[in-house]
Amino acid sequence: MSDVIARAAPGFRPKVALVLGSGLGGFAEEVREVAIIPYADLPGFPQPTVGGHAGRLVLGHVGPTAVAVLQGRAHYYERGRVDEMKGAIDAMAQLGCETLLQTNAAGSLRLDMPPGSVMAISDHINFTGTNPLFGSGSGDSRFVDMVDAYDPALRARALEAAKAANVVCHEGVYIFFSGPSFETPAEIRAARVLGADAVGMSTVPETILARHAGLKVAALSLMTNYAAGLVPGVLAHEQTLSVAAAAAGKVRLLLRTFLEHYA
Repeated sequence: MSDVIARAAPGFRPKVALVLGSGLGGFAEEVREVAIIPYADLPGFPQPTVGGHAGRLVLGHVGPTAVAVLQGRAHYYERGRVDEMKGAIDAMAQLGCETLLQTNAAGSLRLDMPPGSVMAISDHINFTGTNPLFGSGSGDSRFVDMVDAYDPALRARALEAAKAANVVCHEGVYIFFSGPSFETPAEIRAARVLGADAVGMSTVPETILARHAGLKVAALSLMTNYAAGLVPGVLAHEQTLSVAAAAAGKVRLLLRTFLEHYA
């Protein structure tokens, strides 16, 4: 894998790895490209099967910041493997990235955070009962500290970037369900009791893997719907992509502002 990247972008050393979630892959257009490599050419990288995930590694710059953009992710529900992103996250650490900046599409559990809203993740709840570090080997390195898993200083800088970009950005707790079926209203009621503000089917495995690899983590959720039972109506992935596309501009602006001032 490292040989493939080295041949495509000799000497390139990104500081930030960026994972683009459902409907948010268009941010790759903001990158001044050095190289684009399909995941299929990178051993250990996933092969996404979900709409809105292109499956490409885009290397380049946003402002002065060297970035490695993962244009799409694989999810636990696609093949029943919660460690699907391990090869990609480990590769980002090996490339020299110090930060993993994630985005995702999520369901809002708060009426004051309607579809189209952006939320900086302050913490998460893993509701799946599984972990990408299962079977990761012996030794104490598997016992990863998850206090401040979402780096407070990075989150503060993301909020500053949002203010500078005139984007309203909430803060809250993200709860990880396995999917692919959407949650039931009863599950959402339970999630609210547990203290969750948004629900989704990604991000948490990558955060755990990144912390295991020594990367700092920041994450943004784009609300594409209210979670089940909060308002009338049915849920569908097409709605996720549609709302994400309509609101992607504010996320792109926030990300660009954050990366342009990343030091």
